[in-house]
Amino acid sequence: MHFFNFGLPAPLLSQSNPIASWHTMAEKPLTDWDSGLCDCFEDAHTCCYGFWCGPCLACTVSGRFGENYCLPLCDILGSAALAACGIPLCVPPAVLSVRAAMRNRYGIKGSLCKDIAVSCFCALCSWCQMHRELKHRKKTPTVITIENNTVYNMQPVPVAQLPAVMVSAQPPTAGFVA
Repeated sequence: MHFFNFGLPAPLLSQSNPIASWHTMAEKPLTDWDSGLCDCFEDAHTCCYGFWCGPCLACTVSGRFGENYCLPLCDILGSAALAACGIPLCVPPAVLSVRAAMRNRYGIKGSLCKDIAVSCFCALCSWCQMHRELKHRKKTPTVITIENNTVYNMQPVPVAQLPAVMVSAQPPTAGFVA
């Protein structure tokens, strides 16, 4: 694998350090989105939610994906603030970043160029598609493989103890013979 590090040390590539490990495309096959970009009528609830309250849907998707619920508000408020200053914002940053992160996390086919195009021209459809994908991923069962591990008994071996005999510390009184 060719790696451009721009003078920086390369990250450790090991299984013991998952944060610094890099995954190649050969490790798992890429899949398609569960539904198409314009397949809103596959899930009428998501379609209506996006149509009547798009910002609410965007915040829901962002939160369910593990990002801040308010992240999509950057698309709305950020573009409005920049437009007020005379700077047009063509690519909504929140929808683009969540879409690219979702493709990366779930191994979905696509490219950054396609993500930019979808984010610019079909942002609401993109939020609906991501919502349907999260609903599909939530339904899909997770398979857990458990390896046979040797179990060691760490408790001490029980030892039989003799019953203790109660002996008085006082000497017997005179006249009493045992």
